[in-house]
Amino acid sequence: MTMDTLTVNLGARSYPIHIGPDLLQQPAWFAQTLKGRQAMVVTNHTVAPLYLDTLQQTLTSSGADLTDPVILPDGESFKTLHTLETLYTALLERRLDRSGVLIALGGGVIGDITGFAAASYQRGIDFIQVPTTLLSQVDSSVGGKTGVNHPLGKNMIGAFHQPRLVLIDTHTLNTLSDRELRAGIAEVIKYGLIDDPEFFRWLEQHLPRLLAREPEALAFAIRRSCADKARVVAEDERESGRRALLNLGHTFGHAIETGLGYGQWLHGEAVAAGMVMAARMSCHMGWLQASEVARITALIEAAGLPVTPPADLSADRFRALMAVDKKVQQGRLRLVLMQGIGGALVTADFDPRALDHTLAGLASP
Repeated sequence: MTMDTLTVNLGARSYPIHIGPDLLQQPAWFAQTLKGRQAMVVTNHTVAPLYLDTLQQTLTSSGADLTDPVILPDGESFKTLHTLETLYTALLERRLDRSGVLIALGGGVIGDITGFAAASYQRGIDFIQVPTTLLSQVDSSVGGKTGVNHPLGKNMIGAFHQPRLVLIDTHTLNTLSDRELRAGIAEVIKYGLIDDPEFFRWLEQHLPRLLAREPEALAFAIRRSCADKARVVAEDERESGRRALLNLGHTFGHAIETGLGYGQWLHGEAVAAGMVMAARMSCHMGWLQASEVARITALIEAAGLPVTPPADLSADRFRALMAVDKKVQQGRLRLVLMQGIGGALVTADFDPRALDHTLAGLASP
């Protein structure tokens, strides 16, 4: 399997996404950004024993002036302002200046926290994404969304700050747990549902290959997902319109994550259930055929992901949590729904009764 490179086209702030095996051991991909500059790796206690030493050696070979790394606790429950303050303290103690670069080595939590620290430390420094989970490789590492959670709402505190480089070493997936792999597949399925029905059909045919971690299948899914996302981000960097489609299933999913407590369900698990809820609501609106809902549900279920929300979250609790969502505008909730597989849209003009039935679990087609 060879390396592949995509570009996120944002004018002067464009950057490459390199995808391939063993990229962590290749200094050339880092040298242009890091040579002669201070650099600090941010990772967590799970990833550090696996890949930190390798990356540190590679960064030194690339010409970077490395400081001591920062190793944070692992998990969504640590994606907080308190953890962010720990990172700021480390930056100040190591005297990283405005020419310094942060390198996020880990999953979505590490990428989001590191990116937000880079966006705000000394009013903005460069950072590099080195994602090690499938979910972060296909979604959170690309596009420049950074931030932390608040007890009242997920990702409500953050900034848009694009990385200088995204480096996806596909071999890091060899150490990923089955549960984390399935959570990443949820975000892969999302791209097919938004505007890539051909990819959705490919997933229906090749899902067993992804679950078996076949390298060629994983590489194809990662590249296709990144290409789909890069295209949307290039059209709408700051989510003023089309980019909101990337939140399919997320308004429902974020409510699940916040309502249960961060980390009880993985992000991809919550999004999976949220996409089924969006499909059922779309069907109730008359926008999605029952057979299409069945296909969506079957694929998500075959991936080993939940297709129903947790039973202990009431409809009233769901409503309260969904009201704290970045897509709410002027007090109106907007949802990403579907007019056919591959035909997602963002709308506030939905039938409230369709949402009622969905939250009550009555929207079965």
